[in-house]
Amino acid sequence: MPKNKVYIFDTTLRDGEQVPGCKLNTKEKIEIALALEELGVDIIEAGFPISSPGDFNSVSEIGKVIKNAVVCGLSRAVQKDIEVAGEALRTAKRPRIHTGIGTSDFHIKSKFNSTREDILQRAIQCVKWARNYTDNVEFYAEDAGRTENEYLARVVEAVIAAGATTVNIPDTTGYCLPHQYGEKIAYLINNVPNIDKAVISCHCHNDLGLATANSIAGAMNGARQIECTINGLGERAGNTSLEEVVMVIQQHQTLGFYTDIKTQQLNPMSRLVSETMRMPVQPNKAIVGANAFSHSSGIHQDGFLKDAQTYEIINPEQVGADGSKIVLTARSGRSALAHRFHKLGFMFNRNDVDVLYEQFLSVADRKKEVEDEDLKVLANQYQAATV
Repeated sequence: MPKNKVYIFDTTLRDGEQVPGCKLNTKEKIEIALALEELGVDIIEAGFPISSPGDFNSVSEIGKVIKNAVVCGLSRAVQKDIEVAGEALRTAKRPRIHTGIGTSDFHIKSKFNSTREDILQRAIQCVKWARNYTDNVEFYAEDAGRTENEYLARVVEAVIAAGATTVNIPDTTGYCLPHQYGEKIAYLINNVPNIDKAVISCHCHNDLGLATANSIAGAMNGARQIECTINGLGERAGNTSLEEVVMVIQQHQTLGFYTDIKTQQLNPMSRLVSETMRMPVQPNKAIVGANAFSHSSGIHQDGFLKDAQTYEIINPEQVGADGSKIVLTARSGRSALAHRFHKLGFMFNRNDVDVLYEQFLSVADRKKEVEDEDLKVLANQYQAATV
């Protein structure tokens, strides 16, 4: 395994599909799975096979068409779940079973009415069951973010010894601060004797808006897989956003990490998922939002027109966006107005722009955005008056 590669585990088709209204049929799932493989995703979590016949069929059909990526099926620490997942994944060239159980005292006592020792044994057993179907087994310690570190380390050591090749450390409730999550990963790296036998994975939720920061903190402390979704879709406030972690890694090369994601496909992938899952992307969403490369403030527009890097750290073409946009509003300045007139073919000098700017502000105060047609009217009226 390359030391500095961060593996991208996409769970759009499983965790992302758990968002109300995002239910996909098998044909739609296959389309997205093929696009994810083309994007360069390493592991595709295709579904939760025991949850419904439709999900079982989707996992099976996706396994037939995916050639390079690992195809993963989720299960609980229940023998029947694992048997069904194993059956669904029989068609996959590179199958993985993702099984596990809650490890925090909240889960052990309230959800399972159990004990730490019992949960430890159930964790070991579920990995052993999964190994009957594949040697690629991932264990998740649900609510690891709120699990006491010493007990978590015991569980991780035990499941690796039982055959888990990846161990997922989820911040299920999105509770951790980045330094806390990073310290948890570091604790495991330093206190689990057989940790070198498995890949540590981050699965962070966004309840406090920290999913991306937590995932990066995890990687900085030794995790080498990040679980994420396109557009950050997922339960409640969503999951770690694939496009965000990928671009953080690419922009901050001093971290020393890389992924195999083809970043030019990020915006097209975002649109495909948004349209197929009927979930609009918020305009201010990082990387893929409609306003991610838009500039409307006069101060920003002036700086951007002089040097794009004054206000853009990513080239839009780098992530498959349509390009930077100068949006004319009442906050825009003369530089942006002159730039837009020039693009429309009007060669006004500085004095002309000063006069037109006052007229422009009158229009801008009435409208949210001044369009090209509005500018053409202003320009033609001005030219007619000055002939």
